[in-house]
Amino acid sequence: MMSQPAFDPFGEPVPTAEPSAGTGRAAKWLKSGGTGLFWVLVVAIVLARAVYFEPGSFSFERAFAWAQGLLTLVQGLAI
Repeated sequence: MMSQPAFDPFGEPVPTAEPSAGTGRAAKWLKSGGTGLFWVLVVAIVLARAVYFEPGSFSFERAFAWAQGLLTLVQGLAI
């Protein structure tokens, strides 16, 4: 059964696309890498804003201790 033709906003027919061949390992790796990079940038921007706008309430010693505690927790869960 043929699907109905699609049209763009200007009335031109849109060619039907075949399923993407990029559903392999490389596409999954790129998606995971992009997602991870996004969240790393989010954390870096939030921390930079905290340091810049609230210099008295943020200490690197507390942040380092928190990061060590988080790493210890993650390592404990992985074992």
